[in-house]
Formats: sequence, structure tokens, C-alpha cells
Amino acid sequence: MLSFQYLPYREYSDLNTDQKLKKIFKIVKNNKIVLMQGKLKPIEEARLIEETMGQVTKSFPGISFCTILPGQTGKKSKERDKEVEEEKHSMAGNFKNVLYNVFMKNRDALTIIGPANIVKEIRKNPNQIDLFIK
Repeated sequence: MLSFQYLPYREYSDLNTDQKLKKIFKIVKNNKIVLMQGKLKPIEEARLIEETMGQVTKSFPGISFCTILPGQTGKKSKERDKEVEEEKHSMAGNFKNVLYNVFMKNRDALTIIGPANIVKEIRKNPNQIDLFIK
């Protein structure tokens, strides 16, 4: 059986890096795939990789992870670029973008983290996410 656990932004946004990683490892070491709203900071991603390497054993072979950002899936990039450009030129669009970035910036992504013994590969395609399992 394949299990996913959703990790909403509000559950980890106030945690420090060590607490976030501990929460992620607890889920992944139970052979679940984490669907995390938002993304880790680059320094947190580096720490995740570093700590994973230090914890690799026969029972825990490591992790696979991928972050999907807005614009990487969904509409074709030319259509999306045109809409974004039109919105940038309107005053309401500028205000909306500022507010959005202030309140939603870190939540506007999806991060998938899974144990390497289950997740073989994660591919980002224009209209879908392919999750290859072993």
C-alpha cells in the first residue's frame, strides 16, 4: 500500500529548521510520502540532504524529493506568460501581486518528499507530476 501524508503550511511555518526536518523524517521513516504545502528554504533543503546522508541505513535508504512551483504545471508557458504580463501592467494587478507575495509566497508550491525505497523518481512535466515507485 502506498500512503501519502499532507503537511499543511500552518503545521510547519512556525517551526525552526531542526523541528521541520524532524517532522519530515518522522513521516518519511514510516514509509509515507509527504505532500507538503509550500517549500523548504534553500538552506533547509541542503540540511535535509545532509541529514539524510547521515541517517542512511539498510532500513532507511534515504529520500527523494521535488518541489513544484507555480508556472511549472498547468497552462502552457506562453499563455501564462501573456496573462502575467497583462496583469503586471494594471494597477490592480500590481497591488494584487504585492499582497499575494506578502501573504502567500511560501505556500505557493508543492513539495513531495518520499523514502528512496518507495520513490524511484519524481518528474515534473508541463501538465502533470509523474511519481515512479519501486
